[in-house]
Amino acid sequence: MTITGPDARSAAPGQAVVDAAMLVLERMGLTPADLLATPAARPPAPTFGGYIPVVSALVSGGCRRAYGSYWNRVTGQWGSRRIDEPTPSEIRQLVQHVRANVVPRRNSRGGRSAAEHLIAALRCLYKHAGEDGLIDPADNPARKVDKPRRLPSTRRAVAGKRLAEINHAAAATGDDPELDTLLLRLHTETACRRGGALALRPQDLDPEQCLILLREKGETVRWQPVSPTLMAALLGHAGERRAPPDGQLLRYRNGRRITYRRYDHLWDRLGRYLPWVRAQQISMHWIRHTTLTWVEIGRTSATPSPKPTRATPTTAATGARPRPTSAPPPTRSPPPWPR
Repeated sequence: MTITGPDARSAAPGQAVVDAAMLVLERMGLTPADLLATPAARPPAPTFGGYIPVVSALVSGGCRRAYGSYWNRVTGQWGSRRIDEPTPSEIRQLVQHVRANVVPRRNSRGGRSAAEHLIAALRCLYKHAGEDGLIDPADNPARKVDKPRRLPSTRRAVAGKRLAEINHAAAATGDDPELDTLLLRLHTETACRRGGALALRPQDLDPEQCLILLREKGETVRWQPVSPTLMAALLGHAGERRAPPDGQLLRYRNGRRITYRRYDHLWDRLGRYLPWVRAQQISMHWIRHTTLTWVEIGRTSATPSPKPTRATPTTAATGARPRPTSAPPPTRSPPPWPR
């Protein structure tokens, strides 16, 4: 039976609209059932006390060391709260609380570093929560809190005479001067970070080529040339203190591995014998900065000046000879090591 009249005219456009909608859905890879399906409900957000251990187990060891103490403070303050509850204002209040109660250290600068690390620790936490579908990434409250602006660094290269004083004080004081002078020598020659020195293993030494393998910040790996004297000292240290080939090289006399605390004790002691070390807050990172400065000075001194290709308009017009450029600064040689 064929429909004619007004009913046919009203039914035809409706079918055309349906056909057009079905065509659009097909091109989008959808079906009418997809339109009726409701999105799955988001699981309830966990508490800080329950979720921080999950994130801590996922991140790298360096990230865990940097953020662990701040996650502990968050757990102490908000352990029973869900991670989707705090607002940006509450995070700012927590930052001010941590900044006001920070433990003062030699290089403290008013708690700015603590505030920066707390915000970074929370951003890391919420980043994983967004990836796990526990919160909407757009609702990350830590992203709405600005980190404090970093102040210019006070570090500079240590003068050769001062560096010699540091080495002499390290060799003449302390309960393990051999270890302390080896640390200073290692960092001065290689400009490595503390993490790179602590990660060094006996199997990372190449005595034939005088190279050591350094694994440092950001998972960077580099083969660093060293002097035969330093290579012999590292090999002797590993043998005397029974360092396993695949274990940490730097150790105490009893074979126990050193940690970051050895560096803290070293510079605390040097600050007692050398008041300017304490006053200027010298640390092992200053030694790294010193070596990099020497390298840059040497690179600048070794760079030849460009050869003139043609006279400038001024010299061509007047016939005057160009003024000689000043000689580059001489390369500084490292100070002698204490015997």
